[in-house]
Amino acid sequence: MKRIQRAAGAVVGSAVGDALGAPFEFGPPGAFSARFPAPGVGGEMCGGGGWDPGEATDDTQMAVLVAESLLERGGLDLPDIFARFQRWAASEPKDIGLQTEDVLTNGMPWDLAAAIHFQVNQRAAGNGSLMRAATSAIHFAAAGREATMDAACRIAALTHGDRAAWEGTAIFHELIRATFEEADPLTALPDILGLIHPDHRGRYDRVLSPDWHPEQATEFNGAVWPCLGSAVWALRTTTSFEDAIRAAIDLGGDTDTVAAVTGGLAGAYYGLDAIPVRWTQPLHVPLPGFDGRVLHLTDLLDLAHRLAEEPR
Repeated sequence: MKRIQRAAGAVVGSAVGDALGAPFEFGPPGAFSARFPAPGVGGEMCGGGGWDPGEATDDTQMAVLVAESLLERGGLDLPDIFARFQRWAASEPKDIGLQTEDVLTNGMPWDLAAAIHFQVNQRAAGNGSLMRAATSAIHFAAAGREATMDAACRIAALTHGDRAAWEGTAIFHELIRATFEEADPLTALPDILGLIHPDHRGRYDRVLSPDWHPEQATEFNGAVWPCLGSAVWALRTTTSFEDAIRAAIDLGGDTDTVAAVTGGLAGAYYGLDAIPVRWTQPLHVPLPGFDGRVLHLTDLLDLAHRLAEEPR
């Protein structure tokens, strides 16, 4: 499969999962299949919970901001990404994580805000850096394993002071890179885990093992470990993009983010053509704080092409 098909699949797949999962956020397990029991029938981009049909949430909005910074600045400019995040947060988006909001509005400079938040609260292992990682994973994939995992950690650290969040984002980056190299990302997991900081390796090893099930999670899937573990489980236990997304949303809880992470992985694995057109047609991404801009499918595809083709 061409690399660009995988890149477009990752960007669009993550946004699709986000928009599909949003109306079911904090709902019970099985709610998606209870409402849409027959795969392939349609109507799943239903909206609800404050979201219009096909509307992506903060997960995709922040991923777009990261992508546009990487492209416009010609590489990783951490102060610029942070400033874009701050502009977005100040516009009162429909949804923003409590931890992310605090970091972006606490008045601290870009290189201290998350660290100080973590120092004070001692809790910063949410999935808020993982949820936005599809675009940066594409951009840095060609740079190799070390570079992509390092970039993931540095971008994650803008809003999350706990290294656990950095490591989960780094694993996601490397899974995408492995897929782009035509490797099986699930087979690559043992080698990837060997690169994780020892303080967090054991926990990730558990949630990413073949015999782990999301029902075994010891935290809500808004935490980075079970969120990533659930996405990998959804990819491992299904055989299509659509089935992976359905499985992810049916877990309940933080459905938009679990489905966004699943969609990024499954989109890269199966490619753009595997994503149902009925899901991509109504897709749109408002960007609060950026002059009323709304991105649609063609915009996301252009973004994916540019991310995949930009020189590193």
